[in-house]
Amino acid sequence: MRIFAIDVRLPFDFNKQYGMSKRSITMKRHFIFACFVALCMSTGIKAADTGSTDYSFTDCEGSLTPYRVPTQQYEYPDSLVPVFINHVGRHGARYPASSANCLKLQKALKRASEAGTITALGKKLNELNDEVIRQSENRWGALDSLGMAEHAGIASRMFFNFTSVFSHEGTVKAISSYSPRAMMSMFSFTHQLDRLNNRLTFTTSTGRINSKLMRPFDVDEDYVSFMKKKEWQPAYDTYFNSYCPTTAVRRVLGENFPFESAAEERDLAITEYYVVAGLQAMSLPSAMDKYFNREEANALWSCFNLRQYLQRTQTTVSSVPADIAADLTLDIIETTDAFITGENDSTCAVLRFGHAETLMPLLSLLHIPGCNYLTNYFDTVANHWKDFYVVPMASNIQFIVFKAKQSGHYYVRVDLNEVPVALRKGDDSLYYPWGELRRYLMNCVPLYAQ
Repeated sequence: MRIFAIDVRLPFDFNKQYGMSKRSITMKRHFIFACFVALCMSTGIKAADTGSTDYSFTDCEGSLTPYRVPTQQYEYPDSLVPVFINHVGRHGARYPASSANCLKLQKALKRASEAGTITALGKKLNELNDEVIRQSENRWGALDSLGMAEHAGIASRMFFNFTSVFSHEGTVKAISSYSPRAMMSMFSFTHQLDRLNNRLTFTTSTGRINSKLMRPFDVDEDYVSFMKKKEWQPAYDTYFNSYCPTTAVRRVLGENFPFESAAEERDLAITEYYVVAGLQAMSLPSAMDKYFNREEANALWSCFNLRQYLQRTQTTVSSVPADIAADLTLDIIETTDAFITGENDSTCAVLRFGHAETLMPLLSLLHIPGCNYLTNYFDTVANHWKDFYVVPMASNIQFIVFKAKQSGHYYVRVDLNEVPVALRKGDDSLYYPWGELRRYLMNCVPLYAQ
């Protein structure tokens, strides 16, 4: 038996029907979720698809992978006219988020040099690591020129693919988190739209005022508690201790390098991976194939991938990481309603710019195909939830609203990274009446948040 997704939400009107408080609903929901996990464990469900993966070196750069431009333009029926867009995006390609990993690797390579164990490949890695540090100085976490180009490109394709949305003197509203890379992503995007039509009106907002939507992982009390208690850690450690290879790090530090412990050896292995995997995001050539073989790259990536999966999506450990996207989901619903009802029909697009940690919970909560997976066998995660598919740099989800020419009814298409996705299982249709999609979105929102 293979578990793909189990819906443990209570009926939509449960609180109204039974008069339960939000706290009671939350406790009951978590109880049902815990019972589901216990049932799976007690029934001896076996993993059906364990085994190693064989993704490309580029794929194995994971969520550090630069944005992949869609290979084709997806047309829509002539009977529909695009009229409004809701967009949630991650910041673009950037310099390493901090100096921590580079400095840790630098220290280890220095120890290897002093101990006389460093290899020729290790010396090359030391030079590369020093170059990363040099280029990132005073730019740690900053948006790279590649990241700016990614957002300008997405904006251009949005403009030309859905020209009727931006053909009048409408208003584009944009918000970002307080992070400079998210802010600059927003400005790169809106700047490009302004270049294409300077008759549009733009309103932009950035700062901690937007954290409830763009950085809920900072302010949601349940999630802060989840991370503080490290509820995800046991599952991750079990996998990491079993599957993290150290052959690659030994090739640079030397077979006789004096590791203080097996834990340090694994930690330096994943540190080397993170530094090398992030090169393309800062516009340096990829070097994955120089420091890892294909099997090592896949194994190291799977560890990095599992950590994000456990911390940022709904899992059998906890639903809290996905639940933090409830307010963002409601905002998408409310802004779409405001346009369709005419309450705010002058706004033609609402754009939001945050982080991978913003999108992963949202995509999981909404059960976007490939972005939500439930299992008790975490060695199967790499086959079903892949961060390079879910949240590459500049990743995004777009809700494109269309108006039917004859009936005047509204339909919505959902695009993940500019590729339409089908939300109904066994049904390839891509256009949903707004009322139907609205119910779908509301059913994804935890009752206590409604």
